[in-house]
Amino acid sequence: MHEPPDASEIPRFTGPRTFARLPHTTDLDGVDAAIYGMPWDGSTSFRSGARFGPEAVRSMSAMLRGYNPALHVQVFGALSTIDYGDAPTVPGYVEETLARIERFVGTLAEHRVIGVGVGGDHSVTLAELRALSNVHGPLGLVHIDSHSDLWHAYFGKPLSHGTVFRRALEEGIIDPARVIQAGMRGGLYDATDEEFPGELGIESIPWLELATLSGAEFAERARRRTGALPAFLTFDVDFVDVAFCPGTGTPEVGGPTSFQALGYLRALTGIDFVGYDVVEVAPQYDPAQITALFAANVVYEMLSLIALR
Repeated sequence: MHEPPDASEIPRFTGPRTFARLPHTTDLDGVDAAIYGMPWDGSTSFRSGARFGPEAVRSMSAMLRGYNPALHVQVFGALSTIDYGDAPTVPGYVEETLARIERFVGTLAEHRVIGVGVGGDHSVTLAELRALSNVHGPLGLVHIDSHSDLWHAYFGKPLSHGTVFRRALEEGIIDPARVIQAGMRGGLYDATDEEFPGELGIESIPWLELATLSGAEFAERARRRTGALPAFLTFDVDFVDVAFCPGTGTPEVGGPTSFQALGYLRALTGIDFVGYDVVEVAPQYDPAQITALFAANVVYEMLSLIALR
């Protein structure tokens, strides 16, 4: 059983910076869940820096404890959880980076270890979806974000953190009938951008609508949408209002508090998630590291969902 050391005996500020002070190993024997980093920001369209996200999230995860009282579940100690390290990346080469992340995540998928990825800009999710769909077939998707990431291209190129789910749909690795997006807000390039989800056959809940829903109401829609087949959960920290998560590359005002955001996440029980990630943490824009601390808690809530299942 892999779990963190006892913080009442070994201070939290000691030891190498793994996620929640979990053991770092690539031995997957007996492992239920694995945290891994994806240090990449070569596909950002505004502020770079998410390559340092995994490092920052690991540092701020030291305060996490074994029992989650919000979901009434033992996390560490119930799950055998490891820090699997970082996926290899190639600065400046998005195609090769995605290929290497896909192979890295593919090993977890083949061993039926549930991975929780820490990014990195949102383009890394395409690699994860490719790897998991090779094992599970086309996936459902719950996408929590302030942007739809459904654009045709950025700067005339197909691979970007703003095009990731358009590419996933085109590749057939996610099933549009089982995709739900939630939280979209902010300005768009023109009115046709609002039509992208409907044109592609996916369900979208803009923030102005989501703000009127409870966590339970949102989760019920997500369960209906994803059904009983395998799905993936991706969480972009820019979903949260910039007052609570300033350390990100494309911040948006007028969004939920961190408390509200965790409420939507915690409600997503009963879905067969075979993989998770939290992305777009760019720590240099947040000297207090509250964004990284929030992202560490997102990972913790994802582990809690795994433990509940």
